[in-house]
Amino acid sequence: MSQAHQSGFISHLIELRNRVMKALLSILLIFLALVYFANDIYSFVASPLVSSLPENSTMIATDVTAPFFAPFKLTLFVALFAAIPMILHQIWSFIAPGLYQHEKRMLIPILLSSILLFYAGIAFCYFVVLPIVLGFFTSVGPDMMTLSPDISSYLSFALKLFFAFGIAFEIPVAIMLLCWSGATSTQSLKEKRPYMVVAAFVVAMFLTPPDVLSQTLLAIPMLMLFELGLLLAKLYTKAPSEKEANE
Repeated sequence: MSQAHQSGFISHLIELRNRVMKALLSILLIFLALVYFANDIYSFVASPLVSSLPENSTMIATDVTAPFFAPFKLTLFVALFAAIPMILHQIWSFIAPGLYQHEKRMLIPILLSSILLFYAGIAFCYFVVLPIVLGFFTSVGPDMMTLSPDISSYLSFALKLFFAFGIAFEIPVAIMLLCWSGATSTQSLKEKRPYMVVAAFVVAMFLTPPDVLSQTLLAIPMLMLFELGLLLAKLYTKAPSEKEANE
């Protein structure tokens, strides 16, 4: 019996290794397909900053290697973000055999919505948040100051915001999973609304650069997504109970 368990454990480890390798391979293939366009990708991501800079101001590189490594690093992150559907597919393929049929029907929409919400968070950050934040910070300061942002510093700033908003937009999915699993309920979460407001600003403080504007622009959507998660969780948890009753 112990040998059977050991054999099953080893087979699971082998499958997990294969799934991880496939996920990494998908990232590598996307990266190789995009690396030729690395400079164009960086120009696209930097366009909200470039359009906000004062006239005759440009971005600079304070490190000799930055003009090469900054676009290279960004392209790697773009490949990672683009490969998320494949990565989640590998995770799903690994855990799906251990789920019941009704659990699969419940989790597939959540999996798909998590992908869409992550991309929606990044899009919201790029098209809404970055122009507001960068427009504000490039318009303040002494008149004698010449603003010339470093390309590596801007990349770190933008990636932090992209990751923060992508994760924050997963709040409805997290709430639905918690309520579906029975870890909490919508009524319990509603009673904790005042704490959620404080938590949203605390989390935003850790996820975003140290400025009040970007923290507020993250905290407010988080609170709106929290309310959306409560609404969806209330509707989403009806179906399992009915199925269980029929069974």
